Amino acid sequence: QVQLVESGGGEVQAGGSLRLSCAASGDTFSDYAMAWFRRAPGKEREFIASINWMGSSIWYAESVKGRFTISRDNAKNMMYLQMSSLKPEDTGVYYCAADRTVRTTDEYDYWGQGTQVTVAS
Repeated sequence: QVQLVESGGGEVQAGGSLRLSCAASGDTFSDYAMAWFRRAPGKEREFIASINWMGSSIWYAESVKGRFTISRDNAKNMMYLQMSSLKPEDTGVYYCAADRTVRTTDEYDYWGQGTQVTVAS
């Protein structure tokens, strides 16, 4: 099993930046693909980005391409989401997720509790 804890959320002005972190514990971190999802107010949870165990394959939602960067540090059991040029529509609760199979859908086995990101216009 993997335990995940997100951090780094907060409130930022439109056009600003935030860096989210996801700390993993439990099972061997490098055995897992990782991903970020978000749930905007009143909307379904949506895929943001995913990364394979090596960090050699990465996928992004079209809505965040060119603005967000996903990365991981297997030595530190950490995953990150660097978010730039933030827009009000990026507001939501951001979740990290882990699974042995990398995917862009939400069938991940393990989830964090989420961290709130609010982008003010």
